[in-house]
Amino acid sequence: MLGFGNWDLGFDNYMCLKLYVSATRQNDGKTIVSLGLLGALKRKFDRVGYIKPVGQQYVVIDGHKIDKDAVLMKNIYDLEDNLSDMSPIAVPSGFTERYILYGKKEPLRRKVKKSFVRISKDKDFVLIEGTGHAGVGSVFDMSNSQVAKMLKTKVIIVSCGGIGKPIDEIMLNKARFDQAGVTVIGAIINKVRRDKYEKVNKLVRRGLMRQKIETLGVIPFDPVLSNPTLAQLLEDINGKLLCGEKGLSNTVSEFIIGAMPPHEALNYLGRKTLLITPGNRDDLILTAMSGETSGLAKTFGVAGIILTCGIMPHKNIFRLIKKTNIPMILVKDDTFAAATRISNLIVKIRVTDNEKIKESNNLIGKYVDIDKISGLVS
Repeated sequence: MLGFGNWDLGFDNYMCLKLYVSATRQNDGKTIVSLGLLGALKRKFDRVGYIKPVGQQYVVIDGHKIDKDAVLMKNIYDLEDNLSDMSPIAVPSGFTERYILYGKKEPLRRKVKKSFVRISKDKDFVLIEGTGHAGVGSVFDMSNSQVAKMLKTKVIIVSCGGIGKPIDEIMLNKARFDQAGVTVIGAIINKVRRDKYEKVNKLVRRGLMRQKIETLGVIPFDPVLSNPTLAQLLEDINGKLLCGEKGLSNTVSEFIIGAMPPHEALNYLGRKTLLITPGNRDDLILTAMSGETSGLAKTFGVAGIILTCGIMPHKNIFRLIKKTNIPMILVKDDTFAAATRISNLIVKIRVTDNEKIKESNNLIGKYVDIDKISGLVS
């Protein structure tokens, strides 16, 4: 094992290609882009690795805090490296406060360096996924710009669709990387409205060119990637699944709140609609269920039902619902609170989201210039 005193010598011996994926802000689609990039790189190179040096949303596996994105990448692409190296630092609640009072940066830096050496050994290419914008992590001396400099890697910036705003945000983030002495090789514009794609694609490329930034991809918005599944809702709102396990892969594009008569609710129901209602609204629950049982689920059905206030439905209605594949989830929150939480969710892709995984690979393959990226990091 390399000694830390010889870090620079050991690090330079691993001359694989590497790329750091950053973003201009949260929910720009950085993980989706990283997922697609990793798939494309595995088709181009024989030995590819992945690391997320600093993570925020984690699960505990074998006593280690592991970022969810690292788990996702390992399981989807059957990566050989240890999860503890793919996710060396996962920030728990209270970490920032403790670091400000007592923390030292060198133990964190050593941990990331040590994991990166192991990840990069014998690899042709390592994809490094950051967390948020260039400055995220500054409070504990591990911002994206600082980590990218430490790992001696070039950077790509992911931003959201538009023209002026993404260019402004890309330039703001690039300034932070420039200050750290890190090279930004280009940008990917994500989630561009399809009805404005041609215009945005043309103008954003010209705008970035004026700023001497390469446009490495312009990706249209895809609702498949932005809509949560019932499985995600079940996990993120801490609900209890009452029935309908086979329907947990259903996606939700909109939701309605159970505060209307059943005949009016029919105007808003559909295959991708989520009904949020107290469990004692028997009329609405039966209305939502009727589409499934009548063969008109596409028009009058639902993707799932969230029962609020901790109220269970009548036992006879529950017996009927269980005969369908409609997921029914019970939460303690009131209806407004539950709707607010769901509305504010940040959609994270899951290992079981086969449709989303396939679509992310398709989008990156079609709209991102992998050959140019490979050339720029060489």
